[in-house]
Amino acid sequence: MTTIFGVPTQALFGQLLLGLINGSFYAILSLGLAIIFGLLNIINFAHGALYMMGAFVAWMLLTYLGLGYWWALGLAPLVVGLFGILLERLLIARLYKLDHLYGLLLTFGLALIIQGLFRNQYGVSGLPYAIPAELSGGQRLPFMFLPNYRAWVVVASLTVCIATWLVIEKTKLGAYLRAATENPTLVQAFGVNVPLFLTLTYGFGVALAGFAGVLAAPIYSVNPNMGADIIIVVFAVVVIGGMGSILGSVITGFALGLVEGLTKVFYPQGSATVIFVIMVLVLLVKPAGLFGRTA
Repeated sequence: MTTIFGVPTQALFGQLLLGLINGSFYAILSLGLAIIFGLLNIINFAHGALYMMGAFVAWMLLTYLGLGYWWALGLAPLVVGLFGILLERLLIARLYKLDHLYGLLLTFGLALIIQGLFRNQYGVSGLPYAIPAELSGGQRLPFMFLPNYRAWVVVASLTVCIATWLVIEKTKLGAYLRAATENPTLVQAFGVNVPLFLTLTYGFGVALAGFAGVLAAPIYSVNPNMGADIIIVVFAVVVIGGMGSILGSVITGFALGLVEGLTKVFYPQGSATVIFVIMVLVLLVKPAGLFGRTA
């Protein structure tokens, strides 16, 4: 049996694949967080609950309406995004001129409410969600078995992350968005509806969380705690990449997923904390994060 550093290649690449899967979720969730913080200056602690909601919407569409995975991939982010728009208009919009702490406390409370409602309705045991037939099975590679659905998750996440970065950084729409957050009065003077821009930005940021929830549903069981389990790690990813850095959140998400996978191979007991250790080291050396800009 072929080994690398004393580890069988199948085990090594298997853990790297798991790391890449986790990294895909870290990247797409931290991307949404980075957009919301970078453009709206809101620390959105409800992001994990909205990720969980995306998975539940996919499950409900299948269970109650008979609409499968491909429908859910389009409809669940839309439902979560519309819910986010409602939250932004009714609650979050009132906090833009206040300290970050108020936004953090509000969204933390919202996360607990959303999670509690789903827990009371569906309990804490996971609900199964089947992999779509088109993506079942896998490919036997020389060094490992690659499930088709997991490969799809990586490709879908990478595609959405790159497309989002290109829109925000390279298009006129993105330029308007950045200008609306940096100098809203000036942009409004040119006839741009700044409040609407901010509302749609928040809606899009949480729709990304809903999209990630649909991707996660066939891999992890759909349960009310799935958002709470991942959100702390995602916040660490955002801090390491740089709060508000969109490209940084994507690169750091994938990279830390791989680091976590490697740690499970060579030092399994450290895999749960390695990301937080890296976060502490990065903050000591570069407090703004690896890709963040110092004020």
